[in-house]
Amino acid sequence: MPHTVWSGAISFGLVMIPIRVTAATEDHSIRFHQVHLEDLGRVRVRKYCELEDRQVTQGEIGKGYEVSKDQVVTVTDDELAEIPLPTAKAVEIAAFVPYESIDPLRIGQGYYLEADGPVAAKPYVLLRKALERSSKAAIAKFAWHGRERLGLLRIRDDAIVLHAMRWDDEIRDPSELAPEPVDLTDDEITEAQLLIDRMTRDGLEGPEFADHYTDALEKVIEAKREGEEPPQASETPEPKAQVVDLLAALEASVAKAQASRGEGGDTEVHGMPKKKTAARKTAKTPAKKTTKKAAAKPGRSA
Repeated sequence: MPHTVWSGAISFGLVMIPIRVTAATEDHSIRFHQVHLEDLGRVRVRKYCELEDRQVTQGEIGKGYEVSKDQVVTVTDDELAEIPLPTAKAVEIAAFVPYESIDPLRIGQGYYLEADGPVAAKPYVLLRKALERSSKAAIAKFAWHGRERLGLLRIRDDAIVLHAMRWDDEIRDPSELAPEPVDLTDDEITEAQLLIDRMTRDGLEGPEFADHYTDALEKVIEAKREGEEPPQASETPEPKAQVVDLLAALEASVAKAQASRGEGGDTEVHGMPKKKTAARKTAKTPAKKTTKKAAAKPGRSA
């Protein structure tokens, strides 16, 4: 059972819902220690006081803010806990918004909110069902770990999930990363749409969505534990820069996607009707920005 990382209440208008917060995700990555390669001794980071030139214990360490080069102000955990903010003790819902209005870049770590005690059960279920029927997300503010944060509340199965969100000024402007305008034909765009259709799935189940890196790393560790040579990657020629016939590459990709799904029939993959034009013209109009809308809505069973 995951431990409680925070406890307080959801503030929903005048309704207060006592809650406990637990992590909604787990990290199964393989972790390494730093070791001295000569004798395999552990390499550790020790905490020293630069004024006394000695190692200090965790109990002697606190938080300090450097006001100037000659002045440091210390702030205790008790003082942080008593900051006069409404959000210090509650996840305060400020508004409800459509899912599609939320930029996925702003959505961060997820937490489960658990009703804390029998009294909390009814208002908890009330908020859950209201969110479910409205198909909207709640936007809240809360203060954890020394800072006030923005949060998104949504439904997953029968639980309310809180996602920490980034503030507006924490999202970088991508405009300078966009490529210069390019020439695209209608046929190329149509073929790309057809490839998207062929690669569309109902969910993220299947071997292609498994963590193959961790499996391969476990085999390396097991081989070395047994004193054997670790498995080696097969040698493949490095890709070389080359001019690609984009339309031909798309058509071949559609055919490959059809074959991987076991779709038979004609291998001529021009399934979408072409526009009737006197001559093929190039278009410089960028593709419509659908990323935000399509990916923003976190479903109930994400």
